[in-house]
Amino acid sequence: MIILAAALLLMLQLSSADAQLGGAGPAPGCPIPDTCGNVTVPYPFGIRAGCSLPGFNLTCDQTRHPPRLLLGDDGTLEIVEISLVNSTVRAMDVAGAVNISNYVGPGPEGSGTWRGLGSGSNDSTYILSEQHNQFVVTGCNVQGTLLLGDSGNIITGCSSFCSIRDTWTDPVVSNDPRNGTATCSGIGCCETAIPIGRPSYSVQFKDLDPNHENDGRLPMAVRVAERGWFDSVATHMLDNSAGNSVLQTAVPVVLEWAVASTRIVLPGTTSPDSGGGNSSCPVDAARSACRSSHSTCHNVADNYRTGYVCRCKDGYDGNPYLAGDDGCQDINECALRGKCFGVCTNTAGSYECRCRRGARGNPYMEDGCIKSSLGLSVGLGVGSGAGLLVVALGATFAARRIKHQRERVLKQKFFKKNRGHLLQQLLSQNADIAERMIIPLVELEKATNNFDKTRKLGGGGHGIVYKGILSDLHVVAIKKSKVAIQREIDEFINEVAILSQINHRNVVRLFGCCLETEVPLLVYEFISNGTLYDHLHVEGPISLPWEHRLRIATETARALAYIHMAVSFPIIHRDVKSHNILLDGSLTAKVSDFGASRSIPPDQTGVTTAIQGTLGYLDPMYYYTGRLTEKSDVYSFGVVLIELLTRKKPYSYRSPENDSLIAQFTSLLAQGNLSHVLDPQVMEEGGKEVSEVAALATMCVKLKAEERPTMRQAEMTLESIQESLQQVKLHSVDTKISKDKQTAVAFPTVEGRSSKESSRQYSLEEEFLLSARYPR
Repeated sequence: MIILAAALLLMLQLSSADAQLGGAGPAPGCPIPDTCGNVTVPYPFGIRAGCSLPGFNLTCDQTRHPPRLLLGDDGTLEIVEISLVNSTVRAMDVAGAVNISNYVGPGPEGSGTWRGLGSGSNDSTYILSEQHNQFVVTGCNVQGTLLLGDSGNIITGCSSFCSIRDTWTDPVVSNDPRNGTATCSGIGCCETAIPIGRPSYSVQFKDLDPNHENDGRLPMAVRVAERGWFDSVATHMLDNSAGNSVLQTAVPVVLEWAVASTRIVLPGTTSPDSGGGNSSCPVDAARSACRSSHSTCHNVADNYRTGYVCRCKDGYDGNPYLAGDDGCQDINECALRGKCFGVCTNTAGSYECRCRRGARGNPYMEDGCIKSSLGLSVGLGVGSGAGLLVVALGATFAARRIKHQRERVLKQKFFKKNRGHLLQQLLSQNADIAERMIIPLVELEKATNNFDKTRKLGGGGHGIVYKGILSDLHVVAIKKSKVAIQREIDEFINEVAILSQINHRNVVRLFGCCLETEVPLLVYEFISNGTLYDHLHVEGPISLPWEHRLRIATETARALAYIHMAVSFPIIHRDVKSHNILLDGSLTAKVSDFGASRSIPPDQTGVTTAIQGTLGYLDPMYYYTGRLTEKSDVYSFGVVLIELLTRKKPYSYRSPENDSLIAQFTSLLAQGNLSHVLDPQVMEEGGKEVSEVAALATMCVKLKAEERPTMRQAEMTLESIQESLQQVKLHSVDTKISKDKQTAVAFPTVEGRSSKESSRQYSLEEEFLLSARYPR
């Protein structure tokens, strides 16, 4: 009897668990759907006991008129819309801007927390939608950063700048002519996407102006907001005379939700309570929350949790979480305007549309059905067949001519919009270059077989790259960007004009550009052997030989020194990393991707720009001040040297002490324990030149820009190290060379100095001073 009682108790518990997962649906007597004020509350949500799935119970605040629907135990999110189709909840964050506290220093620096879901935000039913929200910062010369909870890992951030000479009248935003929207330009306000959705975030706020000249000029605030909201209220939000009311203005946010949501357990962390649900669509349909017979289950997986949602099948609409007549119902397409312009017959999940009797054509188009008569058709076919044929051929010819004329007019429009005449003017001094650089669209269409998918080399967030063969048999890579901002077209054309005159064996050659499309196309030489990143970070213990790594580093330094010093307008690459160093068939380095580059007038040492680059390689001084100089490329190059020495990824590596790769490398070098982080292959194949390259890398990543060498000095140092390595190899082969000569490492002798003075005994700082005198 005891065993039977225990078994019965277990069955009741399992049945209760099934009910909690949604297998039984809402309890009897629950209003379907329920309402709170002006908001409809559909199941699986509910505001009464037993009327919702676990994690979907909401609070209806009846003390207000009209009543408010609240989410979270802190009551800062007022729900205004629930979407079953998109699995989202739109809410107003009545807390307004993130409360920044823990102030340090005289400026408005501090930290705060966005915890819109309340203090119990560990519940993983809801997360902030990555697609529908953005991070917004307002103020003068300030920087806002969004972090993962208390871990300190940065998700995203942006900086907002002001000039002391500006006169504020309106918010400074840039208009997108394609969709009529406006976005913050980084002056007075900035906004960026939130790439990782979570229920809560930590926020850091930093003052970038040490003189505090613009403090209080604009409202300083950090917000997590629905995309597009701030752009519509920017004028009011940047009005400093409004006082605290601006900071307290409610902010709309969009949350995503999932059924049976389970947090992802990261390595080394403790598994949270899953809440008793599967993290994907249940195999047993009886345990699924998808109760309608015309519904389907879809897995949900992101960076925070997994789960599933329910959808009505195509041709059905309603609530997939309910069974019977309250669930997904067939859509009567025949009752919808624009679906059918003939005889419509509704079917289960679809519909049929045909022309009326005696007519033929396309019933899905207005006036698409044309009445026809068999006798008339025969008469026309016999009596006027030749005439109709002539008319058809004439119409085809005329349509083709009109199409070509429209294409020609459209190409001329895009050519003018993309400032093609400006490029012609910039290149007018050399007619051969001008004729070669401006490539017609028809040439690129022929080279890529009309941009066929089989010619696609790859793609990313900024565009797609195709492989093509020009009529002169040059194999090229054609970069087709996804978007273009009109205010950047002039800079783009100026950059094309500059890069067209660069001729260096270690810089990817720019053949030209096409301006006859909505977005300009760039045509580069095709490099067949991938990137340095691909060759360095392969699986297994063996990667690029040390000798190749040293040579590639020297060639990269040579290319960067060239664009810094040897061109009429010095160029700062701004995104030096292993991904942008291509290798040809002989593993010769080719610096590529000048899309983020900036040219500097010869009489200036730098420019102030919005922050752009790759985390891990980005110069900290540039990141904090917005001041871009040649030394910013030197820092990024130093990171690449460390990557070559350690074979570790700078943007993701963390030491056991949670230090970055740069911090750990410089610390171990100072302690003399560099072997703890070096690539074992480098230690085995390299000699004392490894420590010399490590010392150079450490100098390049100095925090103060003035303490870093120039790229010319770095180039000369690496060339000297490489020459020393080659001479050591020759000495080891020649057995007749004396022991003294075998141990000496040759170094370029400066005129007027003895060979002893030119030995490798000089410190790295002295080598930099000497290198300025060496002939190139």
